[in-house]
Amino acid sequence: MMRRLWLALRVFFRTLFNGAVAEQAERLLDGTPETGPAVTVRVPGARPKAVAAPPVPTRSDAITLLASLQREARFVDFVQESLGNYSDAQIGAVARDVHRGCAEVLERLFAIRPLLAEHEDDPVDIPRGFDPGCYQLTGQVEGEPPFRGRLVHHGWRATTCKLATWSGSDAAARIVAPAEIQL
Repeated sequence: MMRRLWLALRVFFRTLFNGAVAEQAERLLDGTPETGPAVTVRVPGARPKAVAAPPVPTRSDAITLLASLQREARFVDFVQESLGNYSDAQIGAVARDVHRGCAEVLERLFAIRPLLAEHEDDPVDIPRGFDPGCYQLTGQVEGEPPFRGRLVHHGWRATTCKLATWSGSDAAARIVAPAEIQL
């Protein structure tokens, strides 16, 4: 009797402080058969075959952006349309809608903001060690930085990038807009 009491106390405390022991005790009390560790049988001369996961369909981020601009702003429709048969007023009306839709897409996906706060023609100081990806120097560029010039364009930067991850098929990976069929 004393042996079982000692065992019960050991099981109690090990179950209390060890999750794996608690799971084993629960399976034992529920009558669920314990699954042992997996057994690997090695056959001499045989090599295990690697099972490759099926390739994940991929899509260019450029196509994803173009599809968003088409879906939400009809951008591709507008650019691909021949404008010769339309009046300037008709083109202007459509361009306003396309412009508004494109601006909304760019704001939602990239939150584009000016790179520099200064206005055009304001003086700008370019520091020593500047990143040429952030500043495009034009005119007479001579000597070493720091430079002082006037702002021609404030530049743009994306404060985020929220392009959707492609979950479609390989066959549809390059589809900008699906064909629309009315039945």
